[in-house]
Amino acid sequence: MEKFEVHVFIALCSINFLISCLLFSKITREQRDPYMDEIFHVPQAQKYCEGKFHEWDPMITTLPGLYLASVGLIRPVVWLADLKGSVVCSTAMLRFINLLFNSGNLYIIYLIICRLHMKDKSRSATCRMLSALVLSTFPVLYFFTFLYYTDAGSTFFTLFMYLMALYGSHKAAALLGVCAVLFRQTNIIWMAFCAGTVVAQKMDESWRTEQSKKRDEKSSSQVPLTINGAMRVMRFLLEFLKTPSNIKAVVLSTWPYIAAAVVFAVFVVLNNGIVVGDRSSHEACLNFPQIFYFLSFTLIFSLPTSLSYQKGVRFLQSLRKQPLIHAVLMTFFLVLVWKFTFVHKYLLADNRHFPFYVWKRIFQRHELVRFLLVPGYAFAAWNFLDTLRSKSLFWFLVFSACLVAATVPQKLLEFRYFILPYLLYRIHIPVPSLPRLLLEFGLYTAVNAATVYIFIYKTFQWPDSTAAQRFMW
Repeated sequence: MEKFEVHVFIALCSINFLISCLLFSKITREQRDPYMDEIFHVPQAQKYCEGKFHEWDPMITTLPGLYLASVGLIRPVVWLADLKGSVVCSTAMLRFINLLFNSGNLYIIYLIICRLHMKDKSRSATCRMLSALVLSTFPVLYFFTFLYYTDAGSTFFTLFMYLMALYGSHKAAALLGVCAVLFRQTNIIWMAFCAGTVVAQKMDESWRTEQSKKRDEKSSSQVPLTINGAMRVMRFLLEFLKTPSNIKAVVLSTWPYIAAAVVFAVFVVLNNGIVVGDRSSHEACLNFPQIFYFLSFTLIFSLPTSLSYQKGVRFLQSLRKQPLIHAVLMTFFLVLVWKFTFVHKYLLADNRHFPFYVWKRIFQRHELVRFLLVPGYAFAAWNFLDTLRSKSLFWFLVFSACLVAATVPQKLLEFRYFILPYLLYRIHIPVPSLPRLLLEFGLYTAVNAATVYIFIYKTFQWPDSTAAQRFMW
């Protein structure tokens, strides 16, 4: 970064942190006691603060990364400030850890954007910085910055891992991936994504070499995201996998991730599953409509940056030119919705979460609603493909495989599961123009303001409880 850009970015980080601290103070004053999943996370972290590392709440399903990070950050502060008593690992102190992760996420996202789009001279440093700021305030992620949840830390270590992978520091990336897995086991999928991008890069290089040997002027350096491109890449993959030198190069490039994956596999075998603690509510299934929920979620939150009149025209032209392909895909989507829709008991039982109302007021209006939404899913899928058309098919296949692995096995419709795939999607599309970024920032700010306001002021009570209940993501 240039000197002026450094000063601007530091000022931006400082303002973001100050505003977040003010919101944090307000939310903590209104909700002093642990709320929702905090009733499990906070006491467990306090046990770790007391040095009771052998005690574990069986209701917790994630590994202890959040608690270890909290103790590692709080203990030096306690020693330097000579703090004593209940304030040391209070609910407020533990929640404040996520504010630090939020600042880290802003910086990491900015570095990733600069790395991915460093050849794009059409966008200024202002657009890159504003894009990072916008994504650090992504509503679902930003809301949980103010509570003691795993999302902020999980996102930080996963994005940090990806940044190191982009710079070729794969040993450091694998170690950071282990940290990410300690926050949430499913982050092993995004470690596989980092390894997959290395493989995709090798394949891109091999593809370019092959095309240069053929001297085919019509061949591009990247594999196009088309059906013809898919057919060409299938033939190329078969040839690539037959070559021992290619396999050796891939293994040598990705061995740190392979080693971490082996350790994780040993953990799964010894633990008899990926979930620790209570497994009854975290059973895997083939909930394929989760992909459609994610695509719809992505379409809504990327409206300011991805949609335009020209894109609508291109979609209509695609329908007209390839009606058979669209008809086959629509039929396939209908079958997936018909045969593989699952509803988790928590989704229907807890009226404090927004997904409860999404499901109740949309999907439960009529049994045919889930089928009537399929055309919308088809457009969301087309828009997703269109915005990533600058990426090679190899990279897209890796990302798609990880996206399916991260969403489909989840029975519960939970927007927090969409945070990482959405951020990875958003940082890979071309940096939007300044007006579009301002629109996106306005959308995120409005959603954040509404959710924080509802959480603080729109409390209600259950008939069998006197405690105030609050709406949240």
